[in-house]
Amino acid sequence: MLLQDLPAEKERIIVPGPAGFMPPSAAQLGVALPPSGVGIAYGHHVPEDIAIAEIARQMLTKPNATIFPGPMVLWAWNDHAVEKAMAVLEIAAQIPNVLIIPMPDYRPKYPKVDPEEVINPNHPNLTIWGNKIEACIFVGVHCHYANLTLKMIRAGTNCCTAALCAEQGHEDAMLSVHDMDAAKLRKVAQIFKRVREQMGMKLPPDGKNVRYTGLQSRVNGNETHISPLAALKPGAPPAGVHTPSEGQMPH
Repeated sequence: MLLQDLPAEKERIIVPGPAGFMPPSAAQLGVALPPSGVGIAYGHHVPEDIAIAEIARQMLTKPNATIFPGPMVLWAWNDHAVEKAMAVLEIAAQIPNVLIIPMPDYRPKYPKVDPEEVINPNHPNLTIWGNKIEACIFVGVHCHYANLTLKMIRAGTNCCTAALCAEQGHEDAMLSVHDMDAAKLRKVAQIFKRVREQMGMKLPPDGKNVRYTGLQSRVNGNETHISPLAALKPGAPPAGVHTPSEGQMPH
């Protein structure tokens, strides 16, 4: 059934956890993937603009909101990947003090994960816990790894998860919108802008609204913030930037 607004609190099926060890999957709870133009909000089908606006509200109000870009937007596989990556940065540009922590690949990180460096689908809860993240967006992550990640986060953390999926969406996310090409990602950015302005939230005058993690700060000359749109322009790195050699951890 397609709702015309967000479900009432008591009717929500997929909500922030922790849901406990091995909770039932969303599919087991009766949540199905929606048709084109329809999103998922807390286990119910809603118009996709309603779902996007709720993602915006969560990212604008929850502590340590974070975007987790995956390999399909981190690496310049082709022109379409580059275009989508630029659109993701436009979304980031609408969220004051947002973090961006990459999921560069899917191999397990042993002996440990540095939560200020990456998120890994085999133990994503470590990055959520380490940065006290209570709202996040996954974008550009292959679906089978996104599904694994979303289930583990719901099981072990209180984070509100959102998925911007290029394929059919993710029922195990609290909020999900699918068919995400570059044009639709730019639409997401515009809805975020509208919601932010309705909430009366302003961006910093210098445009530096993306907050570095501690590790990101150390390798970027101890800067604390960056403008995501600056990444779209060629130029020299910030003063004091140090790129460690392969295998060397920054200190």
